[in-house]
Amino acid sequence: MTNWLTRILDFIAPRQCVVCGSRLAPTERTLCSACLLYLPRTAFQFTPDDNAMVQLFWGHTPILRAAALIYYQPHSEMAQIVYAMKYGQRPDIGEDMGRLMANEMQIAHFFDDIDLLLPVPLSRKRLRQRGYNQSEQLAVGISDITRLPVVTGVLLRRHFRQSQTSLNRQERQENVAGMFHLKDDTPLCHRHVLLIDDVCTTGATLTACADALKQVEGIRISVLTFGFTKS
Repeated sequence: MTNWLTRILDFIAPRQCVVCGSRLAPTERTLCSACLLYLPRTAFQFTPDDNAMVQLFWGHTPILRAAALIYYQPHSEMAQIVYAMKYGQRPDIGEDMGRLMANEMQIAHFFDDIDLLLPVPLSRKRLRQRGYNQSEQLAVGISDITRLPVVTGVLLRRHFRQSQTSLNRQERQENVAGMFHLKDDTPLCHRHVLLIDDVCTTGATLTACADALKQVEGIRISVLTFGFTKS
């Protein structure tokens, strides 16, 4: 429910839609109703074990199911959501998009038998630069709706090499190979873990995460991201 403080703050400093810049209504968060309606949704949650995203992992690493909320196209209007989430000092956007993801994925029972949420970690350098991990913010928003626990500190990123943005698929795989390692597998043993990330392009980062996790006894791994880049 929108309270009077929100209305007063909106009057003093109107909030804007992160995509189109229009003024948000008191009941709207991050996106206006029009931009929310026209998000390029993938509907992968309805075929989570056989879609273009999960197929990226076939023959590479054992992923049970995978889904993304939207198709992501760099430099598009909708890409503003990811840019603001990652580089705009707006951790709140990650939480809002996480709640949206959870609400829409729940309709397809995507979270059935998931035990915990595991955000893809950032390197210490990136975390210092941004002040937060956008994947963790997404997980926090998802947890707010699903009540699934968010587990951090058990999977670590060894170091930051270079941005994945300009690399092809093979270069991305080489760039992240062996980058992640387990600090403590106790919370993950015999659990169905849902890896959370912002965007899946070639699946290289998520494959590297899964490769580090698959040694855990009895673990099952699935993947959920906000965006998926069409090849």
